[in-house]
Amino acid sequence: MQSILSSMRALALRQPTGDAIRRLHLTAISEAARKGTREKARKKKVKVEVKKVGFIPHNQRDKKVNVKRADKHVDDSWKQVSKDDVYVGRYYRWPVYSVAEAIQCHRETHHPSMYNVPNAPLNVEIELNMQGEKATRFVDNFQRMAMIPHKFEHGEERKIIVFTKGNDEILEARQAGASLVGGVELIKDITGGELLLSDYQFIIAHPNILPELVALRGLMKRKFPNPKSETLGANLAEMIIKFSSGISYSATKDEYQQNFGLISASVGPLDMDAQKLEENLKHLLQDINTMRPKREGKFITRVLLKSPPSSEQLKIDPFVYVPEMWDKSSAKVKREEVKKQEDPAEPQEAVAAN
Repeated sequence: MQSILSSMRALALRQPTGDAIRRLHLTAISEAARKGTREKARKKKVKVEVKKVGFIPHNQRDKKVNVKRADKHVDDSWKQVSKDDVYVGRYYRWPVYSVAEAIQCHRETHHPSMYNVPNAPLNVEIELNMQGEKATRFVDNFQRMAMIPHKFEHGEERKIIVFTKGNDEILEARQAGASLVGGVELIKDITGGELLLSDYQFIIAHPNILPELVALRGLMKRKFPNPKSETLGANLAEMIIKFSSGISYSATKDEYQQNFGLISASVGPLDMDAQKLEENLKHLLQDINTMRPKREGKFITRVLLKSPPSSEQLKIDPFVYVPEMWDKSSAKVKREEVKKQEDPAEPQEAVAAN
């Protein structure tokens, strides 16, 4: 490099000033130096590419972000029990009331001297552990109708249409309180567009009309009667009473915590007899317990009684009415009883063989 610079200086000294400068800038050595400098400068430049992100739905945005959420299953069994009447709630275990005590507490807050709503609904919130038989499986969301012994106003319209053949079945359904009862002629009216199924909240059918009812499967879709939803059966009167006066409830899993489910329902007004309210709650819990998975551990984890407009929530013990843990032996006995009912001739053959 030094030899190149010395030759350039000698050339500049031997030539006139203007001519030397012109030749200095036109030399191949200078051009190569400028070319290398430009390439280095280009390499140093970092090209920033902006990637366009399309629209992400609101229910999928948090999936890309690792957000720490608190466990919704509340377990305060490790906390101590308060010995005083006044204490800071978060440091002590929640008190557990009987259903009668909880109803009395709500009645006091809804007294005319306070909220003045004596006929407020008594709501129940039931928290579930939706963990399935396997660690990676969870109980699906379900919607059911629980039959209760004591009727009350639900505040919703429940029109029931019944499909059946035979005069005896039609008379039975009408006496039970069905909104509309019919057979093949009723199916023809619906297929002809003279009657709308959307005007009825519940559809019930007798097995004797099932072959003709298949023509309406496309219109009914999920409302098509079936034994699983208890809308298809021979006892029409019982089904009609259940769907007209029962408690409709649904269990929904949390969006982010799949093993947490919640049920919210009403068991009656506060001015109803306390024993009747308790019996309605008992039947509701027993109906929910029929959906429990075959695994160890609790299915119903916590039950709270509420009554708007009060924000007070009182914890009760649900295991007075349903078993706390799944009993494998009792489930085995039930399966054997069902098997005997389905095939009663099998024990007799075994005795004859012996």
